[in-house]
Amino acid sequence: MKKTRKVASLFSGCGGMDLGFEGGFKVHSNSVNREIHPSWVSNVKANSTWVTLPKTQFETVFANDIRPSAKTAWVSYFGKHSSHREAADIYHLGSIVDLVKCAMQQKFSFSDSPVDVVTGGFPCQDFSLAGKRQGFSSNTDHNGNSDKRKKPSIESRGMLYIWMREVINLLKPKLFVAENVKGLVSLSKAKEIIERDFASTSGSGYLVVPARVLKAWEYGVPQRRERVIFLGFRRESLKDNALKALESDCIPDSYNPYPTITHFHPSVEITDSVSYGGIDNLCSFVSLRTALAELPEPGFSLSDLSQSTFSRAKWYGKHCQGNREVDLDNLGPTIRAEHHGNIEFRRLSLKNGGTMKNELKEGLPERRLTVRECARIQTFPDDYEFVTKRNESIASISGSEAYRLVGNAVPPLLAYHLADRLQYLWPLLFKEDS
Repeated sequence: MKKTRKVASLFSGCGGMDLGFEGGFKVHSNSVNREIHPSWVSNVKANSTWVTLPKTQFETVFANDIRPSAKTAWVSYFGKHSSHREAADIYHLGSIVDLVKCAMQQKFSFSDSPVDVVTGGFPCQDFSLAGKRQGFSSNTDHNGNSDKRKKPSIESRGMLYIWMREVINLLKPKLFVAENVKGLVSLSKAKEIIERDFASTSGSGYLVVPARVLKAWEYGVPQRRERVIFLGFRRESLKDNALKALESDCIPDSYNPYPTITHFHPSVEITDSVSYGGIDNLCSFVSLRTALAELPEPGFSLSDLSQSTFSRAKWYGKHCQGNREVDLDNLGPTIRAEHHGNIEFRRLSLKNGGTMKNELKEGLPERRLTVRECARIQTFPDDYEFVTKRNESIASISGSEAYRLVGNAVPPLLAYHLADRLQYLWPLLFKEDS
C-alpha cells in the first residue's frame, strides 16, 4: 500500500496543481508517451481515446484562495472524486496574509498533522509579459484590490511569495513547489531574488535548486504555455547523497527533480536535457484538433454548461489580443485569465479572415472558444464543472468568472508530470520518517 504524502496547497485557484498532484483524472491518450511512461497506461487498450492517469501518493489536506468561485469549482470536483474528508472543510477562503497572521497568533492552523509538501502558484499578474509587469512594486494588495495611492509593501500582491515562505516556515515540509509565469525570469533579477528568499526559509534550512521554465507542450499539454517552477528541499530531511547531488552545479539525471519531456514541436528547438528520457522516444505535440475532438457545438451541449457557454464579444480586429482564429492543427493559445474580448476565436467568419471554410459552409457561426474548450486546452477533465447554476448544494459560477478560473490554473497534466517525478524520487531523496 502506498504511503500518503500530505500536501498543503496555497493560491489554489480552482485546483489545477492539486488535481495534477493527486492524479486519477482523464487525459487524451495522445498526451501520454507510452514508451517513457508505460505504467500510466498499463491497463488501457492501445486504441483508447482517453486514459485515466494513476492516482499518486499525494493527498491535499489544505487548500486556499481569495476567490469564492474558485472554492465552488474546487469543492464541486474534489467533493466527488477524493477519498479524504469533506472537501469544503479543506478549502479555506481568505487572504494568505490574514491566515498567516492568525496562525502566528495561534488562532488558526494550516494543518493538524505534519505536511510533506507545500505547493503554491503565487499571484502572477505582476510578473506577466501580458500585464504591466510591476513585479515587486505592485500597487495591488493581498485581497486583489488596486489603489495607486498606496505604496507597495510586504503585503502587496507582488510580494505574496514571502507569505508562502512564512507558511513553509510554519509547516516545515520536506519539499515545496512554487509556480509562476515565464515572464518572471526576464523581469530584472526577480528569479534570483525569489530563489534567495525561499532558500532563507527556516534559517537557510532549504536547498532551492535553480528554477526551471517548463514548456507545457513538451509534456503533452496542447498549449503554448510556459511556467517557471521553484523547488525547495528541507536540508535536514535529505539523505547525504541526495544533498550532495542537489547541491552540485550539474545535478545528475538520477536526482534531477524536474520531469523529463515527453513531446516535441518541430518548430521549437529542444534545449533542455532529456537524457533520462531520451530524445528518440519523444512523441509529436498534441494538436488543438485532437484536444477538442468530439466536443459538440455549444448549441447542442445541453448537459455541460461549460461547453454551452462562450464569450459573445465581437471581433475587434486582427491586431487586438485574443482576436484571432485558432489553428486546429497546431498548439492551442496560452489560456489567459481573461474574458470577453481576450478569448481566441474557435472560428472567424470569412469577412473577418476565417479559414475554416468547410465548417462555415455547414452554417457553423463565428464564435470564441467555449469555457470547456479552454479547459480541454488546459487538460482539465470534462467532469470538472466551471460554469454552474446555484442550487441547494452549489453556488453559481458565471462564464466570465469561469474563464478566469481556467486561465489562472496550472495545467493538471503538467503538474502531474512534476508530481510523478517527485514521487518516484522520494525514497532516493528523503530519510525515512524525517
